[in-house]
Amino acid sequence: MPDGSQSDSARRSVVVQGFTNSVLDPAAPMLGPVEDGGTIIANTAPGCWGPMITPRLRGGHEVTQPVFVKGAEPGDAVVIRIRDITVTSIATASGHDSSPEGFCLGDPYVAARCPTCDTVWPETHIDGIGQDAVKCNACGNAVKPFEIVHGYTVTFDETRSVGVTLPKAAAETIALKADHYAALPDASRQHSILTFAPHDMPGAIVRMRPFLGQLGTCPSMAMPDSHNAGDFGAFLVGAPHAYAISAEDLAKHKTDGHMDIDAVRAGSILVAPVKVRGAGVYMGDMHAAQGDGEIAGHTMDVAGSVTLQVEVKKDWPIDGPVLFPLLEDLPPLAKPFTAEERAKAQRLAAQWGVTTLEQGAPISVIGTAANLNDAILNGLERAAKLLGMTVAEVRNRATVNGAIEIGRAPGVIQVTFLAPLTALDAVGLGKYAREQYGL
Repeated sequence: MPDGSQSDSARRSVVVQGFTNSVLDPAAPMLGPVEDGGTIIANTAPGCWGPMITPRLRGGHEVTQPVFVKGAEPGDAVVIRIRDITVTSIATASGHDSSPEGFCLGDPYVAARCPTCDTVWPETHIDGIGQDAVKCNACGNAVKPFEIVHGYTVTFDETRSVGVTLPKAAAETIALKADHYAALPDASRQHSILTFAPHDMPGAIVRMRPFLGQLGTCPSMAMPDSHNAGDFGAFLVGAPHAYAISAEDLAKHKTDGHMDIDAVRAGSILVAPVKVRGAGVYMGDMHAAQGDGEIAGHTMDVAGSVTLQVEVKKDWPIDGPVLFPLLEDLPPLAKPFTAEERAKAQRLAAQWGVTTLEQGAPISVIGTAANLNDAILNGLERAAKLLGMTVAEVRNRATVNGAIEIGRAPGVIQVTFLAPLTALDAVGLGKYAREQYGL
C-alpha cells in the first residue's frame, strides 16, 4: 500500500479498506495522504470479541490502517468531524468474559498462546460452532484466550434502530454463517464471535445508538490498538511479552484513541493529539449501543461504514482528546442556557449588582488512567491546563455546570462542563463550540 508520508499530492478523500494486525505502529505505511479538510471513508470491522478469539491478532481489536493527514506534525492536533456512522452487521454476539488459564503470555488481549504446542500468536481456523470452535492449525487444540461467562446473540431490524436477543436454535443458525451475519469486511482477518452462539438471555429488546469505541491518531511507538489508553495501556507496563513498555513511555506515546465513549458518534467533533508526522487517523470498534461504563467489559461490536472530515489545527499540543458531543448527549447541567434561563439570570444579577454574566459553552475533556479515580484526576488536570484554570476551578465548574461521565471501566472518563466562551476562544476552541451548539 502507498506510504502517505512519502507522497507530495494529497487527495480530497481516502477510502480505507485495510486493517492493522491489531498493532498501531508509527513505522508502518499509512494510507493517503488526505488533504487538510479532506474526507476519510472506511468500512470498519467489529472490535473486541472477534479479535479477542483470533490469536494471531495482537491487540484485541482490528482497527483501520491509519491515514496520513497532509500538514499534520507532532505538536499539532487533528479536528475530526464525524459525518456518518452506519451499522452494516445483521447480527452480533457479546457477553461478560473470563480468561482461561494457560492460553496467554501475560495478557490474553495481546499475547494469546496455544497451551498444547506453546505457540504464541498461533494461526487458527474454525471447526464447528461453540466456544471450542477455534482450533490451532499446528496441533488442532482448541485455543480460547477468552470465553463467554454469560452472553447473548442479537440481531437487528432493517432500519438498524432496534435489536432482539435470540434463543439457542436461532443463535446456532446464525453461527453457521457467522461471517455473513457479521458483515465482516473482505480484508478482516478475525473469527466472528457469532461462531460461539451465546444465548443466555433471549427475548431482550435493545435500542441501537452506534458510536466508535476507537477513534484517534497513531501513538508514537508501536502499541497494541486496544491498549492505546491509560487504563488498558497499564497492562503493558512490565508485561512478559514483546509489547512491554515502561510507565514513562506509555504516558509519552499513547494518544488515548481507545475511549469507548458513547458520545463519539455521528455529529460530534473530536480533537485528537498529533504525536507522529501525518497524525495517522484510524478508527474501529464500532458499537451498536452501550451504557456508560461498558460495565460488562464488552458490548455489541458491529461492522459498519464511517465518514470523517479532518482538519489540522497547527501548533496545538494536547496530551489527550477533547470532545464536543451532540447537544442531546450532554449532561443536563452542561447544556447551554436557554434564552429564558438567561433572562431570569439577568434579572437576578441586576438585583445583586452583578454587571456581567458569563457566556458558557460545553466542552468534554477525556481522562484516562489505570483506575477511575486516577482517570478523573487526569481529566481534571488536562482540562485545567487546556483552559488556563486551576484544578480546583475545574472541579467546581464540573460540579455546578457539568458532570464526570464514565466512558469505560476501569479508567476512561469525560470531564464535561460549561466553560467560559472567552476561555475557549483564547485557546482556539470557541469556533467549534459555536458550530456545535449554535452559540
